[in-house]
This record gives sequence, structure tokens and C-alpha cells, in this order.
Amino acid sequence: MKDLFQTIRLHQWTKNLLVFIPIIMAHRLASRDLLLNAGLAFAAFSLCASASYILNDWRDIERDRSHPKKRHRPLASGAVSVPAASLLAFFLLAGAGGLTLLLPRDFAWVLSVYVFFSAFYSLALKRVVLMDVMVLAFFYALRIFAGAVAIGVEVSSWLLAFSIFIFFSLALLKRYSELTFLSIDAGALTGRGYRKGDVDSLARLGTASGLLSVLVLALYVSSAEVTALYSHPRLLWLLCPVMLYWVSRVWLLAHRGEIPDEPIVFALRDRASYVAGILAGAIVWAAS
Repeated sequence: MKDLFQTIRLHQWTKNLLVFIPIIMAHRLASRDLLLNAGLAFAAFSLCASASYILNDWRDIERDRSHPKKRHRPLASGAVSVPAASLLAFFLLAGAGGLTLLLPRDFAWVLSVYVFFSAFYSLALKRVVLMDVMVLAFFYALRIFAGAVAIGVEVSSWLLAFSIFIFFSLALLKRYSELTFLSIDAGALTGRGYRKGDVDSLARLGTASGLLSVLVLALYVSSAEVTALYSHPRLLWLLCPVMLYWVSRVWLLAHRGEIPDEPIVFALRDRASYVAGILAGAIVWAAS
């Protein structure tokens, strides 16, 4: 059972908490029906994501066996057989499909888009330089869009612009960290189109994209739309230094080689990230 849970990567489900952002931004958390829909959307995306991880592990099983860390994954190590993993992926997708019946019809289409591009990513796109990180950023943004569809609200252009830049930065951070931990004698990242010498370019692109997300946040805070949602909108300016600190810090730590090849694991163990999140939540609450 431990190997099966490791196969579906439960810790990665934290990414799917993004589906709750629309209901938070719309100030509709008090609605039980909408909150239930957001919870169902989270569960459906989590099940589909786990199925996509199984496909990805199966596709890279030979490469993972020669990787110092990934060789311990259940499929690569042989702890879980390919037929068992395939059956598990089928039941995960079936469960996600069942959950979509309880949500608006458009949500099923959004989830189908995620499943399609996730499979396409595992089979081909993950090997195309920069296209892979753009697709990863798209997956993050799609979760937010799915959360909006699940509760029947529109995603603002501000949130979309912010998501594009911050998620592109995080996707680049993932590739940067992988290259940083690559041995010096290895010229390229196995199964990817990146080379060891690309780390500086990825760092510049990722840092710039992260800082642009803070700029978008600042423009949003100074916009007219804010006054309609918040009683004390000026307090939201405090979000900018919090985001500026967090983005700058993660890239600084990545440059030092202190962030593993899976940034989500780092965030779950990083106290400063929790403090930044709590501060951001307190600022939004006070502004409301």
C-alpha cells in the first residue's frame, strides 16, 4: 500500500489547491454549495493528476532507473508492476469521471483538456525546450480556470496575467533545479532538451517572470476593480513586498543548490513559505 500511495504521489495533490483560488478571490467561501463544488473539483483534478504521473513514470521507467533519486520510484524499482499501475490509473480516471457528473458540464471539458495535454506532455512535449515549462505553467493556470468553472464565476484578466508569470517562473525553477543537481560530467538532462550550460539562461528567465508577477499584482492593487471587493484596498499593497521576498528567496536558494528538483517538496518543508502564506492570508483578510 505504501508503494501504491507513493505511485500516485499524494504530496503533489497540494498543487490542486489552486482550484480554491477563484472562490477565495470571489469572496464566496461562505457558500456551502460552491465550497462543495470546489472540493469536488479538487478531488477530480487530484485523481487525474495521479493518473498522469503513472503514465509519466511508465514512459520514463528506463531513464528513471539510471537516475540517482528517481530509481527509487515504485515503477522504476519494480515495487509496483506496470499492469498494476495501469489498472490503478484506470480506476483513478474512472473516479475523476464520476466526480465530473456532480459538477457543471463545462468542468468535464476543462478536465478533458488537462488529461489530453497531460498525456501529450508525457509522450512528447516534455522533451521540447521551453515548450515543456510553458505547458507546466499552463497546467497550473488551468487548475484556477477549472475552479472558476466549478463554481460558475469568471476568471479576471488580472488573475490570469498573474498566474501566467508566476507559474512560468515556478516551472523554470523546476528545470533549473534539475540542471543544478546534474553532475558536471553529464552534458544534458536525460529525457529533456536542456544542457548543463542552460542554467544561467533559465535563472534569468525565471527570475524576470517571477518579478513580473509582482508587477501585475501591484497594478491590480492600484486598479478600480479592487475597491469593489475590498473595504480597505490599500492594505493589499503589503502583498507586494511579501511576494517580492518569496520569489527572490526561492531563486536565491535555487542558485545555492538548496532547492531539490521538485520545488513543491521544498515548499511543503519550508517555514518561510508558510510564514509568507500566512501573512498574505492575513493581509487579504484585513483588507476585506
